[in-house]
Amino acid sequence: MGGFLDKPKTTKHNDHGEGNKLLFGVSSMQGWRCEMEDAYYARAGLGSGLDDWSFFAVFDGHAGCKVSEHCASHLLGSIISTDEFKNGDHVKGIRTGFLHIDEVMRDLPELTRNAEKCGGTTAVCAFISPTQVYIANCGDSRAVLCRQGVPVFATQDHKPILPEEKERIHNAGGSVMIKRVNGTLAVSRALGDYDFKNVKEKGQCEQLVSPEPEIFCQSRQDTDEFLVLACDGIWDVMTNEDVCSFVHSRLRVTSDLVDIANQVVDTCLHKGSRDNMSIIIIAFPGAPKPTEEAIEADKRLEKQIEKLTRDEIECNEITQYYDLLQALQNKEIEGLPPGGGLQSKYPVIERTFKEIYPDQDCEVRNILFNF
Repeated sequence: MGGFLDKPKTTKHNDHGEGNKLLFGVSSMQGWRCEMEDAYYARAGLGSGLDDWSFFAVFDGHAGCKVSEHCASHLLGSIISTDEFKNGDHVKGIRTGFLHIDEVMRDLPELTRNAEKCGGTTAVCAFISPTQVYIANCGDSRAVLCRQGVPVFATQDHKPILPEEKERIHNAGGSVMIKRVNGTLAVSRALGDYDFKNVKEKGQCEQLVSPEPEIFCQSRQDTDEFLVLACDGIWDVMTNEDVCSFVHSRLRVTSDLVDIANQVVDTCLHKGSRDNMSIIIIAFPGAPKPTEEAIEADKRLEKQIEKLTRDEIECNEITQYYDLLQALQNKEIEGLPPGGGLQSKYPVIERTFKEIYPDQDCEVRNILFNF
């Protein structure tokens, strides 16, 4: 939902931290959208008897940012305050917390004052305990767990065309048109969206749009490398395998998770994502560590790309950045970051182009993102 800007807003909001032998980095960017509707929460060490637990979440709002921002501030409390969670039934506690916050928000005038424009949000979150990872998903944001460079677990996006989702929508008197609920909403589960939750004879989880999360429990392994939580602005242009292999390769070059998260966001922008983009990367003790060999290989690659850029400009008299990118895309370049490809090295190309054509800075930016 929402319109697009003439050029993207590429300023990033970053966050990072560590605790409980975890490291995390966050990158969030508005991109092409007219409004930033994403929100997130990241905390290692929850206190109040949960010092060795951590919580991370990404919320992708639609029709406004109020619901996503409210959930970022209150979902954790809604979950850990449940009797089920306090008594050790964490899966039931997470489910109850989701359903509770959805009911509470329905009565908040600041969120529902104009019922016809009531927005909503997807939510994907993870509790990490010393022995388990609890992942909950409601909507089409996604969590992916990586071991040894490959995804070993991923949540399923809640889309209206899925048989189970479609059946619930039909049973609630709705329809699926152009892959959307009643032809308008692209997700079949979300928090908020109360204009899709008004069938009186149906229960809370039987509405056109359900607030019920799917919840998964994964036992932690020594081979766990990292967990990624991200909105669909990332997954629209990179697969689970792409993101895992790219982050895995970047961890061989740097331990700076914010830098890696920023690289993922920039790469997705260059690959054509036109949505808000938010990603949290949580690294476990088994995550790859930088090596001199990988660092030197990356430096050689960037020097090679810089030389190819200069050669293309000089030999073919290229003066437009778009033409330069097209020419370089046709080159066979070995050693590009897996999953990221040449797009992940666009900063090298752009920097080199600006050195040769310093007066085209603004034009470079417009062309770079104008897909």
